[in-house]
Amino acid sequence: MAPLKPNPIKATRFDAKPEAFQVYTERQLDKIDALTLLTEAQRFEMRVVAHVLPFRVNRYVIDNLIDWHNIPDDPIFRLVFPQREMLAKDDFDQMAAILRSTDDRSLILDKASRIRKKLNPHPAEQQTLNVPYENDEPIDGVQHKYHETVLFFPSQGQVCHSFCTFCFRWAQFIGDKNLRFSCKEADRLREYLARHKNVSDLLITGGDPMVMKTDHLAVYLESLIHPELNHIQTIRIGTKSLSFWPQRYVSDEDSDSLLELLEKIIKAGKHVAIMAHYNHWREMTTPLAREAIRRLRATGVVIRTQSPLLNHINNDPDVWIRMWREQVRLGLVPYYMFVERDTGARRYFEVPLVRAWEVYRRAIQRVSGLARTVRGPSMSTGPGKIEIQGVSEIQGEKVFVLRFIQARNPEWVQRPFYARFDPDATWLEHLKPAFGEKQFFFQEAYETMCRNKFAAETH
Repeated sequence: MAPLKPNPIKATRFDAKPEAFQVYTERQLDKIDALTLLTEAQRFEMRVVAHVLPFRVNRYVIDNLIDWHNIPDDPIFRLVFPQREMLAKDDFDQMAAILRSTDDRSLILDKASRIRKKLNPHPAEQQTLNVPYENDEPIDGVQHKYHETVLFFPSQGQVCHSFCTFCFRWAQFIGDKNLRFSCKEADRLREYLARHKNVSDLLITGGDPMVMKTDHLAVYLESLIHPELNHIQTIRIGTKSLSFWPQRYVSDEDSDSLLELLEKIIKAGKHVAIMAHYNHWREMTTPLAREAIRRLRATGVVIRTQSPLLNHINNDPDVWIRMWREQVRLGLVPYYMFVERDTGARRYFEVPLVRAWEVYRRAIQRVSGLARTVRGPSMSTGPGKIEIQGVSEIQGEKVFVLRFIQARNPEWVQRPFYARFDPDATWLEHLKPAFGEKQFFFQEAYETMCRNKFAAETH
């Protein structure tokens, strides 16, 4: 009898010792030794911003991903540590004044709450149009924006190993239950999916579902292999863990059981896609990160990659070229380049739409066809995902050429439309229809959706 082949998941070539997860939040900023490289004034500025926008970083990121000889310009440093310019000057000054004058937590939280309300905590109608209702009750922890895809927010996954300073879901992490999506009930999710046979894809998101212990994640994933859910073809898991805590797949106490769970779901006939958030090529350079990728791919999952274009972090075609080339080399599939969303610290990270298109175009020209799977730059707006296809001149007018990649109404998908060129525009709301049109083709229907949803909820 031929000898059994070794399990490709467990046959690791990497000697990784278990490592305790050590995290720092706003209250532990002073305990991060590396920050002694900064001035006292700089550390105070961090505290001011961290009282408004959520802050969380772990020891792996501090020790392995940040070049502490290049502070404050290091891209990963800006990705995880607060910067003064992330708040408007007046908001920063007011919060700084509060912190200098009092330790009263209630006064500090009140000021933070007032500032947060101005930062568009849930863009693109996430709390209104995206939430499904049944029997006049919202389905907690579920969003259903597009016909084929449901988003699910498990309550145990509503945090991350570290927080990204640009995160469009920052409102999940500030302790306000009115701004948080989450659900504990796997049965309710299964019942909702069973009633909606049009749904083929489930995206498990957060936060980060990979902060969950394997036995908790198994409750949700194993419920999806029931015969009544055969129409659910793809399970996507949105995660930053491959960058911020690759130990999850290599040396955590339940890393092997996590990989075995994913393999089990795949063998049951589901396609499992890890939607990996990579903002810079450096996140893939550590031996631990590469081993995590290897072990994950050995289960049969497909790893797709996405990131917004971010000023101060990856606003450079060369960064994207190197990142996409490395992803293809490691067997990952480049998927999306996003435009920074209109929320949170957008003022710090956003770039003009024309710049986003130029970076995408210059980068895509210098990668092979295997990397040209990436779509973008894409705005995740209320009506849907709108791709900037280019800048052109038509009938003597300079215009943006746009199209929906995904939309609330499937009839809008792939339909080209045009906006007047604006070199300063950073989001859909800044654009005007071209050729003298009064509104974009989808605008009236979308506004009707918004009115009808509001009327239904207030009835």
